[in-house]
Amino acid sequence: MKILSIHKYLRYEISFTRHQVAVNTNLLLITAITWESEESPAMSPVQENSRWPRVSKFTLSACAATVAELVTFPLDLTKTRLQIQGEGGSRQHGGSVQPPKYRGMLSTAMGIVREEGPLKLWQGVTPAIYRHIVYSGGRMLAYEQLRESVLGRSENGIFPVWKAVIGSMISGALGQFIASPTDLVKVQMQMEGRRRLEGKPPRVHGVYHAFTKIIAEGGIRGLWAGWVPNVQRAALVNLGDLMTYDTVKHFLLRNTSIPDNSICHGLASICSGLVAAIMGTPADVVKTRVMNQPRDSNGRGLLYKSSTDCLVQSVRKEGFFSLYKGFLPTWFRMAPWSLTFWLTFEQMRRAMGISSF
Repeated sequence: MKILSIHKYLRYEISFTRHQVAVNTNLLLITAITWESEESPAMSPVQENSRWPRVSKFTLSACAATVAELVTFPLDLTKTRLQIQGEGGSRQHGGSVQPPKYRGMLSTAMGIVREEGPLKLWQGVTPAIYRHIVYSGGRMLAYEQLRESVLGRSENGIFPVWKAVIGSMISGALGQFIASPTDLVKVQMQMEGRRRLEGKPPRVHGVYHAFTKIIAEGGIRGLWAGWVPNVQRAALVNLGDLMTYDTVKHFLLRNTSIPDNSICHGLASICSGLVAAIMGTPADVVKTRVMNQPRDSNGRGLLYKSSTDCLVQSVRKEGFFSLYKGFLPTWFRMAPWSLTFWLTFEQMRRAMGISSF
């Protein structure tokens, strides 16, 4: 409408020279184009421009998770070592718990650097990245599909908390079940440095060897050893992560003056990292111990019959708070992981012209 109005104005404009008419016409046309571009919805950062939005969202989730995993992986290795050491003591001494070698996250990290070398802090990062390509890409895509299509928002555009709980747990469980084989390989590779220090022969010599060894010993089913605590833990962690981030972010946007920017994303991610650590640490301890235990030729665990059996044995032999072994490194890892992931993910979506999460 503004372009038509400008042309109507040009029709009646009086200019004394042909040069003046040309100059005025060009200026007014430039102004019209500028006004039109300012009002065009195609320039909005929330416009969906991707031809394959699901593929794009999966890819961006995987890329953001890879960045976050590389930054925080040493904390994950530290957490795993802390969770396993009580188990090793009770196994070697007929149920009596050996005094732990490491006390605290910093002591564990410094011990690994001193005894094994700094690069060992990233031992097992390759299968961890493989895991997150499948796990994070799958869980994020599944949650958005559940939120937008299956469960649906309310009439006022709000996604209720109870729906967020259901959607986050389903998407986390689904993503983790698919990615469980890579998680099993990651845990086993993380423990190789400790086995060498204890004078034990290495079990695996790389990602490919780990996969082939697991299949040779337990068949295809062996790749999903410990999948039950794995999935339980993922459902709880996603309940804390996805549900908290989605709820806190949109609460801030609706009830405060904070815009949809990095400050809003950072505040929501800090909350999600804390809640995810509180809810996921007990399941993470059980998952790690079940997946790391030795197995017979049929792929059955020699220490624990099930995740429930592992839970009961851990509490009976080491106390309730053994379930929160490694809580601080878990939280210290989840907080920067969540912050790095969500900031990277949101900025990638904006750069690609995909709507904010």
